Amino acid sequence: MVRYNWGEEMSEQPEVFLPLSQATYYILLALRECRHGYAVMQDVEKISEGSVALGPGTLYGALGKLQKQGIIQQVKVIDADRRKYYVLTDLGREVLDLEYKRILSVVSHTKRVMGEEKR
Repeated sequence: MVRYNWGEEMSEQPEVFLPLSQATYYILLALRECRHGYAVMQDVEKISEGSVALGPGTLYGALGKLQKQGIIQQVKVIDADRRKYYVLTDLGREVLDLEYKRILSVVSHTKRVMGEEKR
């Protein structure tokens, strides 16, 4: 069993974080690249084609939780203003990849069942 240690927090395998909420999934998608909070909110709305709009309270609550879990980390950006920047950790990349595969599996099963019903 692999364990990830990020400061004082320690977690099990990435699978323990699944399934992700829709908002968390989109936040992780946005954090494939280093971004500050407001840019995450904008990117989530863009990626989701407007179907997910995060308010500041929801976003910063989620960022804090994800940071404590070791899924994302805050990074220092040289010449940046007072904004806080975040990026996925290796654990975060694994969690995002596993959730993507889980969603593909659900869609595949749904297509098969829905296709059988139409026959």
